[in-house]
Amino acid sequence: MRLGTLIKEIQYTRIVLPKEESDIKGISIDSRTIKEGYLFIAIRGTQVDGHQYIEAAENSGAAAIICETMPAKQNPCIAYVQVPDAQAITGKIATTFYGNPTDRLKLVGVTGTNGKTTIATLLYRLFGSMGHKCGLISTVCNYIGGEAYPTTHTTPDAVTLNGLLGRMADEGCEYAFMEVSSHAMVQGRVGGLNFAGGIFTNLTRDHIDFHETMDNYLKAKKSFFDGLSRDAFAIINLDDRNGPVMVQNTRADIKKYSTRTLSDYRARIVETHLDGMILEFNGQEFSTLLTGRFNVSNLLAIFAAAVELGKEPAEVLRVMSTLHPVSGRFETLHSKEGYSAIVDYAHTPDAIKNVLGTVNDVLHGKGSVITVVGAGGNRDKGKRPLMAQEAVKASTRVIITSDNPRFEEPQDIINDMLAGLTPEQMKKVISIADRKEAIRTACAFAQKGDVIVVAGKGHENYQEIKGVRHHFDDKEILSEIFNS
Repeated sequence: MRLGTLIKEIQYTRIVLPKEESDIKGISIDSRTIKEGYLFIAIRGTQVDGHQYIEAAENSGAAAIICETMPAKQNPCIAYVQVPDAQAITGKIATTFYGNPTDRLKLVGVTGTNGKTTIATLLYRLFGSMGHKCGLISTVCNYIGGEAYPTTHTTPDAVTLNGLLGRMADEGCEYAFMEVSSHAMVQGRVGGLNFAGGIFTNLTRDHIDFHETMDNYLKAKKSFFDGLSRDAFAIINLDDRNGPVMVQNTRADIKKYSTRTLSDYRARIVETHLDGMILEFNGQEFSTLLTGRFNVSNLLAIFAAAVELGKEPAEVLRVMSTLHPVSGRFETLHSKEGYSAIVDYAHTPDAIKNVLGTVNDVLHGKGSVITVVGAGGNRDKGKRPLMAQEAVKASTRVIITSDNPRFEEPQDIINDMLAGLTPEQMKKVISIADRKEAIRTACAFAQKGDVIVVAGKGHENYQEIKGVRHHFDDKEILSEIFNS
């Protein structure tokens, strides 16, 4: 593709062209992946400034450079385009290069603090079960049709994202479902994409280490809906007070869902168990293998999106009844001793509250709740004591342990969590830094009818310590104990 085509719709302040313009064979924001004929976009990131690697890109055969500051020395065989904000235009460049993939398939974005992975993944499975080839971009894994591709971020960078969407469109995917993180909105990763619809789940404390304030976090989420077109739908959760805020300035068609109040899509819980529920959506009853009031909201959002995409409500509910929980999201394991364990990705105060609330609703006081929980290192420290508080409020016994300590000392993180507890609350708490030993101890405490909740890592099969990922899977540990 010609450079002129790529930059046709972006603003630039200066351009230096070689005598012969060559076709751009690829684009990248990482100088290490630059090949002959590629376009390198130098982005000023939060930790790395791409301008430091312009020379490396030139040496690797770059045909063109997009940058905010022109290099002092320019190669006469390379094109240079100076722009005010390289990060802001990367999405548009990428979507143009990959043939505007969201004009060739219907893309639905899911944003919010909790529930993104479950909603996006189950929408992907739902539409796949209804005979459509689909794509998925999520925290757990990316899929093109039935082929899996590993993931490193909730929302990939703009170039990787458009590459995935381009492949989806080229391979005949009719729909794509993706998680849209607040980081992605601030960093312009979804710029240039055309969304058929967006879903808002909820907004609770998270990522304050990045956004600094809850107001900034809210504005990042809201900007997604601000950018939707008139042809799109915006589905919001009325049970979250921030739902209406999200769509104050949207041009999209607004639809609302709720488990509590009158709305376009509403739900009622008929029965609930650890392994499923019977629900009523808009007057129609169906069964599901998912559990918990928070999953009622997730399922209602899925139902709403499917109907807004043109599917018959009765058929949607029929297929929804066959869907299994997403890996590491309220995933239930049963021991031969008669107690159960639930593995969940809950890593925010609100998520822990929701998971434990669900367990207590099912138990009705007829069993103990033993919670194993930690907090990630090098992330928002302010939520650590709040997580401990929520765990203690809703548990019979709590074991504070290590999660992904990253570059922090596990005991320091544990101490931050314990600092939020009163002397009275501390009576039901112990701390064990070794996560495997913490899970073993919880199992040793458990009696018939009890439920262990292992929170924080969910689908993750590693533990990150001092920059190294060591294999660690909560479900594997529990299975070993149950089968020993």
